[in-house]
Amino acid sequence: MGDDLSVGELGRTVDAMRREFQDGMASITARLDRLVSTDVYTLQSAHTGERISTLAQGLQREVEAREALESQIERYQLGEAERRERDRQARLYHAIVPLVVGLVAAATALWSVVAK
Repeated sequence: MGDDLSVGELGRTVDAMRREFQDGMASITARLDRLVSTDVYTLQSAHTGERISTLAQGLQREVEAREALESQIERYQLGEAERRERDRQARLYHAIVPLVVGLVAAATALWSVVAK
């Protein structure tokens, strides 16, 4: 008869179990309240997907614009190099041609003096 519980002890045990059960349910309810519903999650996922897609398109446009700008800069630099080369050649010709003409004139004058 040592294992038999009295009615009062049995009532207290059932009451304690009831309180534990209610605390457990309150904890589960609190956790469920923090969860997002499937509908909200689906909407958020769709919005996030659209936003990522929009950002990816914007990034692609920026990459294309940067590549176009780099191409323009490269063409400009090549054009500038060609222009500088033409200017250098023009300056060289402007210096050499008069010098050659002067040498020819001097040689002609010297030859005419020597030939007499």
